[in-house]
Amino acid sequence: MTLPEKFVERMLRELGEEEGRALCGALDTEPPVSIRLHPSKGGDTVHLDVGDEVPWCRGGRYLKSRPSFTFDAMFHAGAYYVQEASSQFVGLLAGEVGGLRVLDMCAAPGGKSTLYSSLVGDEGLVVANELDRRRAQVLADNVRKWGLGNVVVTACDAKALGDFEACFDVVAVDAPCSGEGMFRKDEGAREEWSEGNVKLCAQRQDDILCAAWRALKPGGKLIYSTCTFNREEDEGALERMSAWVGDELVAAETVEIPDTWGIVCGRSGEFQTFRFFPHRCCGEGLFAAVARKSVEAKARQRRPKGRRAVFTQVDKATLAELSKWVTDAPKMQFADVMGTIYGWPKSHFEEVKALSESLPVIYSGVAVGQMFKGRLKPDPALAFYVGLRREALPVADIGEQEALAYLRRQEIAADGLEEGMNLITCKGQALGFAKRIGRRVNNLYPNSLRIIRQ
Repeated sequence: MTLPEKFVERMLRELGEEEGRALCGALDTEPPVSIRLHPSKGGDTVHLDVGDEVPWCRGGRYLKSRPSFTFDAMFHAGAYYVQEASSQFVGLLAGEVGGLRVLDMCAAPGGKSTLYSSLVGDEGLVVANELDRRRAQVLADNVRKWGLGNVVVTACDAKALGDFEACFDVVAVDAPCSGEGMFRKDEGAREEWSEGNVKLCAQRQDDILCAAWRALKPGGKLIYSTCTFNREEDEGALERMSAWVGDELVAAETVEIPDTWGIVCGRSGEFQTFRFFPHRCCGEGLFAAVARKSVEAKARQRRPKGRRAVFTQVDKATLAELSKWVTDAPKMQFADVMGTIYGWPKSHFEEVKALSESLPVIYSGVAVGQMFKGRLKPDPALAFYVGLRREALPVADIGEQEALAYLRRQEIAADGLEEGMNLITCKGQALGFAKRIGRRVNNLYPNSLRIIRQ
């Protein structure tokens, strides 16, 4: 499908004839493929056709060819995330955020959220929001597979998050946009594009930025990004915001970008801006910008009053059982939520509790499992958790073909499994649980995640 005529006209007008033609030509070329390795799970187990490193993201790798990720057990184990290279750049803008609170306001499907999750570490917290419930479930699945236990997935509008005033050190707005940067990868993006949609997206972006500003602490960092090229949704959004924010907006520390990366750097008021054009750098179209809220901004931290009780404290016997399954149990807080026990680092449990009592939370921390007659029946999410104590149960490492059968929820051989519950791994990476009963194996891989394609 050809590029929309009005889009071409706009790009020639905004970028100039030569630059606009170069961009439009690049949008009809083959896109690069890239992944981001899990900091704990990635490495030697990822046997893909890996090429150069993504220069702006530790763990980012280009692939020399595009595999069928669906049939790679390491993909399902969360050993890597398939993330477009340009979008990995936001991690560089976030900077040193270890132990901090990050709000990702438009988070699905989860590439940037899992990146922030890796950056903030055990003591940090990421709140990843997606208004659309279906997309929020996809986001939650990806957070489970990433397995760091420091993310809260919510499904609400931006205003509800803004009511957590001055609570976050970093607020990231990967704004819903007209998707021009995806024209090379997605034919549907070309079909759906219109000038009317550009204006509609710009209005939505303004509303989200208003809520984002309320949620940001004085001195905190605001990261704005879109996967589109037009000025109305990019610099225009920043200019409109700057007009009502006034002198509360200040420049962040300058991010130095080597010329060899091909990123077009600029300024829009106090924002430092970054443009990724596919004819200049190895990635899809992206616009990103960063600035700070002044430390002198008038903002008082407050949270909405909780509307409901969500967590039920676990007893000592349950805690003793959970300690057999989780490596850092003394540093964690556990609670029962509608029959399933979850765990969170104690360092941010009160914040998770406040969020859960006020907002629709889809998933948070790590789902540990359910208690039956004093013993834990592990939740599938526990297999992906980096803090799983593998000594808690037998481990059955299976081959790649049998792993695919497991991921399809098909029968797997009982040989190699011990009687009772087993952790199923492939190349040492956990995929889930299975229970052997005599010569029969009960495949406990979640039906919602199973491979359907043959």
